[in-house]
Amino acid sequence: MQGIKSIIFDLGGVLLNIDYQLTKKAFTALGADNFDELYSQFHANALFEDLETGRVNEEAFLERIRPHLRPEVPDHQIIDAWNAMLLDYPLARLQLLQQLRLHYNLYLLSNTNAIHLKEVNNILQRERGIPSLAAFFDKCYYSHEIGCRKPEKEAYQIILDEQRLRPEETLFIDDTLPNIDGARAVGLQTIHLQPPKTVLDIFRPKA
Repeated sequence: MQGIKSIIFDLGGVLLNIDYQLTKKAFTALGADNFDELYSQFHANALFEDLETGRVNEEAFLERIRPHLRPEVPDHQIIDAWNAMLLDYPLARLQLLQQLRLHYNLYLLSNTNAIHLKEVNNILQRERGIPSLAAFFDKCYYSHEIGCRKPEKEAYQIILDEQRLRPEETLFIDDTLPNIDGARAVGLQTIHLQPPKTVLDIFRPKA
């Protein structure tokens, strides 16, 4: 960590535990027998990318996914299925953020959407009594709010420019290799977090 003054964290898979298979299972129960194919199809026609960059709102998302489910499925069950992948925040990770904030500028950069953001903050409120992830960071950057997503260079550059950070003094931590490559392209220092390691292992004192 020598020379590092600021750290940018990814959210899902780094701070928040997630399990995509739970969303697949939930949508299958609602009638989407081919969810993997459907998910791939919507990625191909940019529905999920548009949701994550704010070009598609919640209502449009529900409208476009509903024809692939049983006709009687209400909106709240579709939302619950979409959120099923979002699990929990291990307490030690939140404590780590509190400790790191004493020594570094901390930022969050997440590819997410308005539906998921509401739920990840709800989880934090239910589990820890903290209303928002903003409590742990100097600023949070969400793809659907800034209009671009990792690994696009613009997503990282927005933080560097707005916060006046030097990339060589800024560490970026993510569990997805393309996002790491995007960060390196703008000069950021990076750590690719791969299971079974967790973010705690990065900052654990070496013997």
